Amino acid sequence: MFNSLQVEERTFFKKIDINLIVVILALNIIGLINLYSATHGPTSAAVSGLFISQIVWLFVGWSIFMIFTLIDYSIISRLAIFVYLLNLGAIVFTTFYGKVALGAQRWIDLGFFRYQPSETMKLALIMMMAKILSNRNTHGPGMGLKEMIVPLLILGVPFVFVVEQPDLGTAMMLAAIGGTMLLFAKVKKWILATAIIAGIIALPAAWKFVLHDYQKNRVLTFLSPANDPRGTGYNSIQSKIAVGSGRFFGKGFMKGTQSQLEFLPERHTDFIYSVLSEEHGFVGSIAAMGLFCFLFITGIRIASNARDKFGALLTVGILCYIFWHMFINMGMVIGLLPIVGVPLPLLSYGGSSMLTTMAGLGLASSVAYRRYLF
Repeated sequence: MFNSLQVEERTFFKKIDINLIVVILALNIIGLINLYSATHGPTSAAVSGLFISQIVWLFVGWSIFMIFTLIDYSIISRLAIFVYLLNLGAIVFTTFYGKVALGAQRWIDLGFFRYQPSETMKLALIMMMAKILSNRNTHGPGMGLKEMIVPLLILGVPFVFVVEQPDLGTAMMLAAIGGTMLLFAKVKKWILATAIIAGIIALPAAWKFVLHDYQKNRVLTFLSPANDPRGTGYNSIQSKIAVGSGRFFGKGFMKGTQSQLEFLPERHTDFIYSVLSEEHGFVGSIAAMGLFCFLFITGIRIASNARDKFGALLTVGILCYIFWHMFINMGMVIGLLPIVGVPLPLLSYGGSSMLTTMAGLGLASSVAYRRYLF
């Protein structure tokens, strides 16, 4: 019996992707270091407890990661429709009866935890899109309009309800994830060209009839933040000051004036990368970016070695989820993109985001674990 356990343990460590484990742990540690600094300044008593909460979410997240690693991901294919419909129902409920905060109706109050269904919908969408697209023929010129009807409906329905909440940032994230998965599965070139042209033509109508005033202000502030430095341009200006003042090596741990003196807004969530850049400078920010790049390389290798198309598409979807969050979050804190409420995966504070990210990476780990037939 003892020898059997030893063999099983060796098999486990042979199959599990150690590179994936190491890079996730490294990003977790960086996230905790920065979160501690962001929540333990001289004027941060109100948010100091968030650090302990994040440790709890990390523990739960790693538990979910290991559970998903040990579950055969082919089961996810059979459960994808159920998970998708469950999340869609939660989004519809939230749109009409959810908890209102900061002018948006995005959460369900569970007492001990505020659940944001649009976060878990990202993972449900990835599962459902991977299931549908794995049955499509990816050879030849790509999918035509008829083959894209179902995937577009799966993407479009939650998109509309999330926009209604209103949460345009998350809705655009759903569109980016689903759209990238469609491109990976291949679509005909004329469809792609038509979609791009239609999107450009629709921009004026979207500006006039779809965007709320505060969303228009975000775009205008992005173009010219100095027009209202104490109002709509405040967040962008303070973030760029924090990033720029870090210079090459940074000001040092817990020595960032923008974060410690609370000039930097939402420094524990959306602007955690600004804290990192201010305290650890160009070196620290590039190191974090390098770890994300290593995570993507590891994920691409997992997808290319997957035993079936569903596993490859599932991994690609999870990589899309992390990439677009990283790209938009880093872009907005350095002033290259408008300010939107998008957290930085594995670094920002947040239960819904952390658990969703760890669950997704657990699925990628499950694909890697089963790349061997025996």
